[in-house]
Amino acid sequence: MSTHTGVGASAINRGQLVDAIRRAGQVSRVELVHRMGSNAATVSTAVRSLIDDGLVVEVGRAASTGGKPAVLLSLVPDSRFALGVSLDHSGISYVVANLGGAVVGRLRRRGAGADTPAAVVERIGTELTSLVTHVGVDPALLLGLGVVSPGPITGSNGMALTPPAMQSWRDFPLAESLEASTGLSVLVENDASAAIVGEYWSGTAGASRTFAALYMGTGIGAGFMVDGIVYRGASGNTGEIGHICIDLDGLPCWCGARGCVETVAAPTALVAAARSRGLPMPGLSVVEDFAALARLSQAGDPVAQELVTRSARAVAAAAQSLANMIDVDLIVLTGPSFTSAGALYLPVIQAHLDTTFFARDCHRVEVVLSPNAADAAAIGAAALVLQSELAPHMAAGAAIDNRGSRRLARQRLQRA
Repeated sequence: MSTHTGVGASAINRGQLVDAIRRAGQVSRVELVHRMGSNAATVSTAVRSLIDDGLVVEVGRAASTGGKPAVLLSLVPDSRFALGVSLDHSGISYVVANLGGAVVGRLRRRGAGADTPAAVVERIGTELTSLVTHVGVDPALLLGLGVVSPGPITGSNGMALTPPAMQSWRDFPLAESLEASTGLSVLVENDASAAIVGEYWSGTAGASRTFAALYMGTGIGAGFMVDGIVYRGASGNTGEIGHICIDLDGLPCWCGARGCVETVAAPTALVAAARSRGLPMPGLSVVEDFAALARLSQAGDPVAQELVTRSARAVAAAAQSLANMIDVDLIVLTGPSFTSAGALYLPVIQAHLDTTFFARDCHRVEVVLSPNAADAAAIGAAALVLQSELAPHMAAGAAIDNRGSRRLARQRLQRA
């Protein structure tokens, strides 16, 4: 798979302009000067560079306000593409996203399961090639590959601490292995932080300037965004609200602590509890079993309702802590497990925040369910690549950014 290298070295104003034009839809140079806080000559030069590279096009003129109508600019969405992969024990999601953030291709396949990391990486490479070929994207327009996974990540390998089902991935060189397999530059991020980028690029946040994404796959995490910039912390591992302690003497958690939210609220814990209490679970994957549990709850099964309600209350308490610390005005419920159970969790979380959020007399925290919950992390992974190449001020701090071996990509897809 090949990557286009003509835009990676752009100045920071160039990246900011791309994102400003993307968010505006159509915008004049004069408006960009005001939005960027820059001078007309600098904006004009940067815009000309974007037009020359085929990223931006002039699309007509604005309505006259008395003088000469301003020329309107728009992004060329299909001028560049990025790939996103969400890797989990239960499933692997793939997306191809264009420069405008639209998903032009998606695929979901079985998860890592008990396969070795090396075997899974090889499978990812094959399935990505198949998806790109099926969608018909020119490999020369690919900017790179973004990969997200659960658990803390490090800049040198990938997953430094893994859930029990993915112990074989601990300290596995994920970025380097995927780069060798695909020939693409690779960014690695945790799933919750990537998901909030996916929600931002998909437009779920609307006009909100400070919002959070509450992510539930097999575990629970969160991402935070302020003015279009993700807060990542010292090592890119913010938002682990699944590991907020709600019971000092509670059950031991895989992270090493006790009484974490995940021990009573995560899909993994709920599926195990459901089995222990005799509920029929398909045994396909945690996410699919959790979906079955949600359906039982909706159908009125008392045990299922008890388990889901307890989980929702614990997640609501974690959301309260999140809202109080960050002072957000919007929380988006996202991730594959909220796809099946979001309707059960949303009213519990909303009601809890309406009565317990510390600054509720100043503003309300609105809770919404993402329309892209199943693929948000993979969309975010692709968006991170676009940001890294075209808006580096927003992607600064991504955990891993490998840029070698790009030349291999085109050859591999051309052989496919």
